[in-house]
Amino acid sequence: MNAFLHHAENRGHVQAGWLDTKHSFSFGSWYDPKYMGVSVLRVINDDTIAAHNGFGTHPHENMEILTCVLDGTISHKDSMGNERQITAGEWQLMSAGTGVQHSEMNNGDTPVHMLQIWIHPDVQDAEPNYQQIQCNPHQQPNQWHLIVGPNDNAAMHIRQQAEVKTAVLKKDHLLAVEATQQVNYVHVISGAIQIEDQMVKAGDALLFAENSEIKALEDSQFIWFDLPQAKN
Repeated sequence: MNAFLHHAENRGHVQAGWLDTKHSFSFGSWYDPKYMGVSVLRVINDDTIAAHNGFGTHPHENMEILTCVLDGTISHKDSMGNERQITAGEWQLMSAGTGVQHSEMNNGDTPVHMLQIWIHPDVQDAEPNYQQIQCNPHQQPNQWHLIVGPNDNAAMHIRQQAEVKTAVLKKDHLLAVEATQQVNYVHVISGAIQIEDQMVKAGDALLFAENSEIKALEDSQFIWFDLPQAKN
């Protein structure tokens, strides 16, 4: 298999007061020209936000921003008029389009652990949009859950020819990777998995093109980004 293993220890680790974050790709003050994203996937930030802190109101435009809350509850407020709570097992997709301002605050007494994911859209200057679903793969393990995609079969619609799927796979179980696009990027949240001859542990990700199969070396949770071929 022709593959690239993105090791967890090669992520950018930034601790700034209330925020402890690991950047899979260059972001903010952390820059590495080797890690600028994969295809249309630009950002995976693994954030731990201290109690009673968070991201104050700030703007975005022309970006699909997906949030996966792993532990705790984050409070969302935006310029579209949405005020929502996103708890562990829930996902939020904010399509920034022509422009939106939002805040993501931890108003609770314990830290929030979440992933923030940015994907470039294939439509520019569209109307901003907000979507939110509950999908906890721990409740239905050993299968893929389609979180976002461009077609009606996806729980949330993304403005890009890409799908984001998640799964919890119990030890020694298998799960097929049968792509709809051209580029696979599997990011492991917890546990350890085997893809062909590659062991991929928590915080690692594997980039590959072929259809394949995932074997859980222990109980594991991961996200599969099914992405279009990168444009030169």
